[in-house]
Amino acid sequence: MERVIAITSGEPAGIGPDICLRLSEYAQQALPSRLVVIADRALMAARAQAIFAAGGANAAYKPPLLRAWTSASLPESGSLDIVHVPLAAPARPGQLDPVNSPYVLRLLDRAISACLSGEFAAMVTAPVHKGVINDAGTPFSGHTEYLAEKTAAPHVVMMLAGGGLRVALVTTHLALRDVPRAVTQDAVEQAVRVLHADLRRKYGIAAPRILVAGLNPHAGENGYLGREEIEVIAPVLARLRGEGMTLIGPLPADTLFTPRQLEQGDCVLAMYHDQGLTALKYASFGKGVNVTLGLPIIRTSVDHGTALDLAGSGRADPGSLFAAVEQAIEMARRAALIC
Repeated sequence: MERVIAITSGEPAGIGPDICLRLSEYAQQALPSRLVVIADRALMAARAQAIFAAGGANAAYKPPLLRAWTSASLPESGSLDIVHVPLAAPARPGQLDPVNSPYVLRLLDRAISACLSGEFAAMVTAPVHKGVINDAGTPFSGHTEYLAEKTAAPHVVMMLAGGGLRVALVTTHLALRDVPRAVTQDAVEQAVRVLHADLRRKYGIAAPRILVAGLNPHAGENGYLGREEIEVIAPVLARLRGEGMTLIGPLPADTLFTPRQLEQGDCVLAMYHDQGLTALKYASFGKGVNVTLGLPIIRTSVDHGTALDLAGSGRADPGSLFAAVEQAIEMARRAALIC
C-alpha cells in the first residue's frame, strides 16, 4: 500500500502556505510516498497567485494545480493534493489574526487523527506562531507539547537533526529561570530512554552512543559552579549505563560541539533549548529537521519560524520542509519494515 505523508500548512499569515506550494516541484521526483497538504484550499490558491505575481522563487514559477485529495487519485505533474480545512476568516500575508488560531489547531488535529488511524503514515508540520495562538485564548507552548497531549504520549523528546548533528532536549520551551527546577532525575531519565529507543527504532542505530551535556558552565566544575551534574545528571547516567546504554557525560556544553567530541556519539542530549540548538542551527539553519520522539506516530517539522515578512513574496526557502519530508518518508519506510 502506498504510504501517504501529510503536511500541515501552519500559520496562514506566515510562509507555511508558501513552502507547501513548493512541494508540487519537489513531488515531481520519483518519491516512494504520496504528499498531501492540509490547508484551506482558497488560501493556497490566493498565495500561489501572490507568489506568481511577485515572480516566485524564479521567473519560471507556475502555480500548481490544487486538487482535492482522494486516496484513489493518481499523482500528476505540477499538481498538489489538498485536504481542505476552512479558515475562520480570510488570511493576509504577514498579518496575524487570532481568529484563525483555531484553524491552525484543526490542521494539526486532522493530521494527528489520520496518522493514528493509519490513513497517513506520517505528518510533517510547517511553522505555527505560538504567540497568536495564546492571544486567541488557547495555552500553547509548541507542537511538541501539543502532540504529546493529543496522542496521550507519556513522555516526548524534541530533537533537531541537520548539518551532520542530532541534538535532543531534556526541556523545551521554558523560560531560562525555570530550567534548573525542570532538570530532575526523572526528566533526564525519561529523555534518555525515549531518545535511546527511537534512535534504534526510527533511525536504525543498533547501539546508540549519546553525548550528555551538563547544565552549568564547565559541567559544574566539580560542584563549584552548581551541583546538578553531581546530584541529578550523573546518577541517572550511571544507572542507565548499568542497563547497557552508552552514555558519555555530563560534558561541558561549550566544548561538546567540537569535532573530536561529536565523533564519539550519535546524538547530543542538551539540558535546555538554546544550549543545544544554537550550535545545530548554526550548522544547518534552513536545512534542519525537527523530530518529535516518543510519539505513537511519526512527526517531523521545519527548523524555522513563520517569517511573516517573507509571506507571499516568493522568497521563502523550502529547503527545511523538503528535508523534513525526506526524513518522514524514511522513518515511515523503516516503520513499515519493522511491522
